[in-house]
Parts: sequence; C-alpha cells; structure tokens
Amino acid sequence: MITVEYGDIVELDRFDEDYGNEVLTLKLGSLSTYVMNKQTPNRQIWLSSPISVPSRFDWDHNAQAWVYRRTKANLLKLLESEVEQLCGKPVILS
Repeated sequence: MITVEYGDIVELDRFDEDYGNEVLTLKLGSLSTYVMNKQTPNRQIWLSSPISVPSRFDWDHNAQAWVYRRTKANLLKLLESEVEQLCGKPVILS
C-alpha cells in the first residue's frame, strides 16, 4: 500500500495507515481518510472514499484486478488517481 515515505514526500502531518480485522484505514493527515473493508462472504472489497462514491469492488479474472461493476473502475488505479489529486504527487500502487 502507501508507505510512510510517501507521507514524508508530500509532507503530510498525521499520515497513518492501519490494518486490522480485515479493515485498512489510510489517513492522509487533515486532507482525508480512506477505509477499505475485505468482505469475505461477498468476495468483495468495499471502499469508502472522500472523493468518489462508496464502492464495492469484485475480482475480475480477465483484468486480474479489483473492479467496480457500475463504472468498471480499477481499485488501484482509482486510489492512485484520487491520492494524487489530494496530495499533489503521483503514487504507484501494486
């Protein structure tokens, strides 16, 4: 995911990432907070984003990526775009 080094590069105070109980919380200081939940029974990842609508991503075997059915958005590409939009520096997620 995003590392502490990225928080240093974009000079964010209170940058933090926390993972527990299948929930990943990414705090971009005072800019925003992202929450991602692994929904094992549904085989989905749910994303709460300060920019886009709450979304449920399904694994797409053809694309080999988590994809939002309604918009065909790729989870990692969406996060990269939104974090860059908020922080002003590109980030590459894998």
